[in-house]
Amino acid sequence: MALLNLLPAACDSELRRTTDLTHFDYRVLANLSEAPERTLQMSALAERTTASLSRLSHVVTRLERQGWITREVSAHDARATNAVLTQSGWEKVVATAPFHVQSVRNLVLDALTPSQFHQLGVIAGKIVRRIEERTATP
Repeated sequence: MALLNLLPAACDSELRRTTDLTHFDYRVLANLSEAPERTLQMSALAERTTASLSRLSHVVTRLERQGWITREVSAHDARATNAVLTQSGWEKVVATAPFHVQSVRNLVLDALTPSQFHQLGVIAGKIVRRIEERTATP
């Protein structure tokens, strides 16, 4: 439990100190940067970031004020809203990525031997599969 509580907070602290983004802000921007046309429906973005639509909406509003995201009505479903990464948002992701990678390296990877890192991957994979099996909709 300590790891589940401490690691996200530590990642958040390091990223804020170097980039003025929270870890969650970065996850939102990074997910959009990887999406086709740098666009995702808000509901899909919420799912990818494991956030409620309410939390995501507040964060997207803040990121919109920075000029990094815009919202548009979906061309495929007028009831849905898309989040779109702007060029300025893309530049922010590109500028932030090295700091994020370094943070993960400092906090996690450098603490483990190659063998331990491999073991962590195996263990994490098993846990993820178990969670997916238990939360899968029949």
